[in-house]
Amino acid sequence: MTFAKCIFGAFALVAACFASMAVASNWNLVVERVDGRHVIGKPGAGTVLTEFVSYTCPHCGTFARSGDEALKLAYVGPGKLRLEIRHIVRDPVDLTAALLTWCGDKDKFLRNHAAFMHAQPKWLETARRTTPAQQQRWAAGPWPARFRAIASDLDFYDIMERRGYRRTEVDRCLADTALAETLAGNSGRDADTFMVPGTPSFALDGELLAGVHTWPALQEALSSVE
Repeated sequence: MTFAKCIFGAFALVAACFASMAVASNWNLVVERVDGRHVIGKPGAGTVLTEFVSYTCPHCGTFARSGDEALKLAYVGPGKLRLEIRHIVRDPVDLTAALLTWCGDKDKFLRNHAAFMHAQPKWLETARRTTPAQQQRWAAGPWPARFRAIASDLDFYDIMERRGYRRTEVDRCLADTALAETLAGNSGRDADTFMVPGTPSFALDGELLAGVHTWPALQEALSSVE
């Protein structure tokens, strides 16, 4: 082996080592899709935090903008807990947004989720000002057509375009009626099983955290997690 090849091989080994360490030290990079939900964090972490979220819930948007990054930085990234995100579907707009957060590879979910939550004040206000004719388009016809109408009226296509998606990709995700049925079905079961009073709500290792709906309250509830 030549000296150059030896040096190159050594650098490659070091680079691979650092890449492995980067993943291990930031468990936010580990995302799995399990039974209609996303699970983020270190596999086998001793604590599991479940977040029940709705995209048309203003309080969920507030939590996402004030607490998501802190939660990932302090708890998920270091491997203190795994975070699973479950959707509570309240209406067709909610379901449309949820479908788009699932669009593409699983590793895109967190940024898709953040994009919709950070833009929520604008598109939610647009939704409040829709006309009866627009609402009729959302309520009649095949579900993919309804989802496309909602996405068009609320500028969801623009959000996805800024995320690097082409319109054909977005339409393909909006046509995934199997996923839509899964998300809606899971929503009903989770609401009944966990007795979710509203969103956002949280469960720690399967036990609903009563009265915890904000980042300060959740931060206090997680104070014993090491």
